[in-house]
Amino acid sequence: MKRPLRGPFAALLFLVLCGALSFPSALRRALAPPPVLAPPHRLDPARLNATLLRLAAVDGSEPSLRRDVDDLLEGRLPVSSRARARAWRRDRLHPLHLRHHHQFPVHRRGGDHHDPLLHPLPREGLLLDPALRRGLRAWHRLRRYDPSVLLSLPSTLSLPARIPSCAVVGNSGILLRHPRGPLIDSHHAVFRLNNARVAGYAAHAGAKTNLSFINSNILHLCARRPGCFCHPYGDAVPILLYICQASHFLDVAACNASSSATHAAPISVTDPRLDVLCARIVKYYSLRRFVAETGRAAEDWNAAHDAALFHYSSGMQAIMVAVGVCDRVSVFGFGKAADAKHHYHSNQKNELDLHDYEAEYAFYRDLADRPQVVPFLKDTGFTVPPVVFYH
Repeated sequence: MKRPLRGPFAALLFLVLCGALSFPSALRRALAPPPVLAPPHRLDPARLNATLLRLAAVDGSEPSLRRDVDDLLEGRLPVSSRARARAWRRDRLHPLHLRHHHQFPVHRRGGDHHDPLLHPLPREGLLLDPALRRGLRAWHRLRRYDPSVLLSLPSTLSLPARIPSCAVVGNSGILLRHPRGPLIDSHHAVFRLNNARVAGYAAHAGAKTNLSFINSNILHLCARRPGCFCHPYGDAVPILLYICQASHFLDVAACNASSSATHAAPISVTDPRLDVLCARIVKYYSLRRFVAETGRAAEDWNAAHDAALFHYSSGMQAIMVAVGVCDRVSVFGFGKAADAKHHYHSNQKNELDLHDYEAEYAFYRDLADRPQVVPFLKDTGFTVPPVVFYH
């Protein structure tokens, strides 16, 4: 006896009818143009600029710097410096008043075995000289935003008057493209960076030097040497440096107080208010570049950069010093090219990750062409002198 098919047939017919009824609407959805999505919300230029200014004013390095200063004042080598701490010469430990420094084991690492005066710097027992303690406290206390710092730079550097013309010579390999040495030397003052060599490069880099501008990492290496100073420009050329780590104040104090130092001009440290101004300007341009190139929110900048280590370059601050003390500024050897070395006097090819050179280049363009738009700088009440970049 055959089983009735009425139930299954009815179910199949129901499915067919449902599909037929839904097919036209599905077809319409498939052929319809895609819905127009609302564009992502973007800040208007004024609000974006306000956000960049607010974020640029945040100093990501301040918490760790404060800890390092407190460590030094309490007689400890800062934790952030211990891994990089190098040997010190026993004949210049006296500004630190170290406990029992005559008992320190002799440092025998690497090529230093021939120098019996080299010793490792201890982690504890740093009884800083009172003058050094006062200087460290004053430096950290003064480290704040004060846009008027540019107006006081000539007196801060003990200059009798502003310098009529200055050349800031960078270390980029593009410096070797044009023989501008005579033009560089024709300026009233020539600033050089981080002990770049001039011997053998005079045709392109010039031979004259009136100010050696270095970062404190360079001095930290130089302090291991018997003379404590290692720039190649002569003993009468003054040294101006900015502090990268609080512990480098020990190098400054030791070199300035060392009886074996033969350098005629002491080391001067940049005004910390200038450090803050430079940091804000470069961070602003880095934030602006990040937003423009990634389309992400400015608040995401920290995820792409190490805010605690991010720093302007030595060259950027040297230019700012020149702007503050010179009536006319010429800049050479700044920039990069695929066929040029990173530094004209070395084989280094790679840039340092803690700098945003592209952001600094954007700042340089504004400084030369429209200084009135440079953020923070326009708050100084300072008239920027003519600045020319030779590429």
